[in-house]
Amino acid sequence: MAVIDHVTAFTDTYFPAINGVTYTIDLWRSRWTDRYGRMDVVYPRSPTHQPRDGELPIPSVPIPTERSQRLGAPVVPNSVSDPEIVHVHTPFTLGMAGVRFARQCSVPVVASYHTVLADRLEQYVPHSPFTAWAEDACRRYERRFYDTVDLITVPSVDARRRLRSEIDPSPPIEIVSNGIDTALFRPIDPALFRAEYGINEETTVIGYSGRHSPEKHLDELVDAAAAMDLTAIIAGDGPSRPELEERAQRLECDVIFPGFLDRELLPALYSTLDVFVFPGRIETQGLVALEANACGTPVVAVDAGALSHTVLEGETGYHYPPGNIDALCDALERVQSEQQRLRNLCLRRREMVSVEHSLEHLRALYHKQVTDTARHDSTSVHSHF
Repeated sequence: MAVIDHVTAFTDTYFPAINGVTYTIDLWRSRWTDRYGRMDVVYPRSPTHQPRDGELPIPSVPIPTERSQRLGAPVVPNSVSDPEIVHVHTPFTLGMAGVRFARQCSVPVVASYHTVLADRLEQYVPHSPFTAWAEDACRRYERRFYDTVDLITVPSVDARRRLRSEIDPSPPIEIVSNGIDTALFRPIDPALFRAEYGINEETTVIGYSGRHSPEKHLDELVDAAAAMDLTAIIAGDGPSRPELEERAQRLECDVIFPGFLDRELLPALYSTLDVFVFPGRIETQGLVALEANACGTPVVAVDAGALSHTVLEGETGYHYPPGNIDALCDALERVQSEQQRLRNLCLRRREMVSVEHSLEHLRALYHKQVTDTARHDSTSVHSHF
């Protein structure tokens, strides 16, 4: 395989914003640079993030509705050199700049489909007759954007299904898992973490880490902890946290809210949990489920969205129907009764979910795009003469 040394990525979301897209792009940049060459990242400049090697900021302004997000100018930094391929991660101003830059350089452009925009509208647009119009406008916009690229990657089977059924872009679609950092996410001794939060070794603990927002349906986790008299840890933060704390207090159940945890502390959290609970319906992959699995922790997830496939039934965890707390409790009991078997199966899959495995796949796709483009250009030249 010919070596693809130089990739330039464009993204509208990056640090200091904390989300799965940001972590994935940063992990890809770091590991690609370690293994293959350069993967520069063009992103909106933020006054609170100091650029590192390979990070190329452009002027930006804050987005009023999202304090951690910024809107970048649709430009390309002068420091960007000609890449062999361009990879765009978002369909907004910098995504469009990336496509335009790729065409100017006559190189292929790959786009990752990380987020279903229509599903996110409920966070910003109250349910009304306007909502349906806005969802349709999102789909039409996404179709126009993704029709401009050469290849689309999605992180899961469900994301590919949604993309085909709701947007139906013309380029080919390939599944490439985002992958996780298995050097970081591994089983560790949870004794220090348990001691810090006053959890003894005999206590059964369920939990979650991530954004606290309505679409995550974390109330179901609280209800299950109350019904089964279990200890729960709900790490992270977000707009739903006050409501969740009030619910836990009203139900008189033992729920710990440690707030946002540094990424380096997450393996200790996952290793503390007997079961990771994931009730969110609209995930495109659900990376935290894979992180928990890599630490040997089985997952009970809602049977919806990408989680229907990310969590392997009877191997890395179990599913429950959305909103069915009795079924959630049954699944939690089943995991506890099969704890060691599930743990062993989770650990066997570590290599398959690693970012290194994902980048090998991505590299092969890059190579095919570059080769196909060169062949097409050569054919065009010969046919001209």
